[in-house]
Amino acid sequence: MAQEIDADYEAHRKTWHNFVRLTIYTTVGVIVLLVLMALFLV
Repeated sequence: MAQEIDADYEAHRKTWHNFVRLTIYTTVGVIVLLVLMALFLV
């Protein structure tokens, strides 16, 4: 039973880590896009 809980926890932790990484990359991409728009469109 404990191994099953540990496996579920590890899977949850990996999913959370990937979600945070995707969120950071998306945020950086949006900031870069806004900076480029500010440089070329204004």
